[in-house]
Formats: sequence, structure tokens, C-alpha cells
Amino acid sequence: MDIRKAKETDYDGVWEVFSEIVKAGDTYAFSPDTPKASLQTYWFADSMDTFVAVDNDEIVGTYFMKPNQPGLGSHIANCGYMVSPDHRGKGIGQLLCEHSIQFAKDKGYFGIQFNIVVSTNKVAVKLWQKSGFRIIGTTPKGFRHKELGLVDSYIMFREV
Repeated sequence: MDIRKAKETDYDGVWEVFSEIVKAGDTYAFSPDTPKASLQTYWFADSMDTFVAVDNDEIVGTYFMKPNQPGLGSHIANCGYMVSPDHRGKGIGQLLCEHSIQFAKDKGYFGIQFNIVVSTNKVAVKLWQKSGFRIIGTTPKGFRHKELGLVDSYIMFREV
């Protein structure tokens, strides 16, 4: 498997992963009916570095990194990660996370902050904690889960 910077030709492959994930309505704040045209803003904006995990010429995962805030808050990165549902349980999320931590170091970021990690997404919470992130805050009922209704969300952080 190769993790590399996303190219314009990766757009459709990233969309396949993105659309499956957001359609579920259980881990991302994006609306389940997010149109493909929004992917440019949400995952490929000029302010983002976007990467793909490719296995046998198939995009199996992706992440972006951007400054969490502009100006005086730009030394903290923010990331979003997605792994194709067909490829979960293979360690791809962990590889993406490790790659992003190294990339953040190389870019000169001080840390990485996740602004909304859904509390019911136990696999992600466990992975982020294993990767050195800690919960630094909880937003009570901060996420409208498609099946469970209002659930808490976490803010997670780690220095790099």
C-alpha cells in the first residue's frame, strides 16, 4: 500500500470513499446527502493537504490536513480521515494517522487537534488514543447521529 499526495485524478476515488462514509450519518458532521460538488470544499480546498492510501490501484483511504485556525492558531493542524468500509480492519486508519503525524512534524505544526470525534465511534476513539491523542473536551450532545440521535462528541489533541 502506498500513501501519497492526492492528485486531481483521485477525485472520483476519494468521492467513492467519502460518499459511503457520510451516507452512514454516524461519524462525520457532513450531511448524508452531501453532493459531489462539495467534496472540493470539504476535502480538496487549497488550504488543505490531501492524501490517499492506494492498494492495487484502488483508493482505500484518505485524509486531509489543514491549519485548525487561521493566523495565530495556524500552528495546530486539523485532520479528517476516512477508510473505505470494504477495507476496514486492515490497519489503514493507523497507517494514515502515522503518516499524518510525520507530515505535521515536517510541515512545522506544533500539534494536531480533532474538533469533533463522535463518542460512539469507539474504533476511532481507541485508535486516536493509541496514537497518542487525548480527549481534551466533550461537547454534550454535539453530534446528531443518524440512528442514535444526539450523542456526545470529543475534542482530541496530541503534540507532534
